[in-house]
Amino acid sequence: MSRIHPTALIDPKAELADDVEVGAFTIIGADVQIDRATQIGAHVVLAGCMRVGQANKVAPFCSLGGPPQDKKYQGEPTRLEIGDRNVIREYCYFNTGTAQDVGVTRIRNDNWIMGYVHIAHDCQIGSNTIIANGVQLAGHVHLGDWAILGGLTGVHQFVKIGAHAMTGAHTYLSQDLPPYVTCSGHPAAAHGINSEGLRRRGYSEDALAALRQAYKVLYRSGLSLSDAQQALARLRDEDTGQGAHLDILVQFLASTSRGIVR
Repeated sequence: MSRIHPTALIDPKAELADDVEVGAFTIIGADVQIDRATQIGAHVVLAGCMRVGQANKVAPFCSLGGPPQDKKYQGEPTRLEIGDRNVIREYCYFNTGTAQDVGVTRIRNDNWIMGYVHIAHDCQIGSNTIIANGVQLAGHVHLGDWAILGGLTGVHQFVKIGAHAMTGAHTYLSQDLPPYVTCSGHPAAAHGINSEGLRRRGYSEDALAALRQAYKVLYRSGLSLSDAQQALARLRDEDTGQGAHLDILVQFLASTSRGIVR
């Protein structure tokens, strides 16, 4: 049974599953789809072309699916896609994509997104991330699975943040942050691997040791980035037990275009 507050304004063309909850004074546009068991709080605006998956919780005063804050945008048909079981807290605002990129801003599953977070056009957010209060992601940012962004982190456009990486509060990222690496500061500086987070996710002590060794190759050996990449590739190939974990790092470094936090 649908639970929609009588003051909510929902376009007749919007598609809502029967059990979706909608709070008071919320506005939902014509091109919005919302799947089952999702709860939309009061005073929320869902605009533009967007799909919201199952069992999401959207807190009051969010604005999701509005046009990109990009002067090149000329009204092209672009989208926002939100997966399943995400928690989106108060005053968040997420934009649709642009024709200059894939045209879709995408947030996958099981993310915990705190208040006042901005996710700009064409961002690609993985699953199981934690994005703390006041984080600002510029356009085209990629955020890997299980990454954690500390409060008020600012991320420059086109930056990639690897899986399991972590930033401290007030960090400014203008270059890519490799998987597993923690950083903080303005500009950001690396401070080791995210050992505690990895341990909580079931990484063995052998895996942590291999990743610490990889970190030393990348950050403490004095090698150039190119030489460090070759050394890491050899380390991956030699360590068959932890090769899969190391390969995530090797592949990320091969794809970086802005340089890395180092």
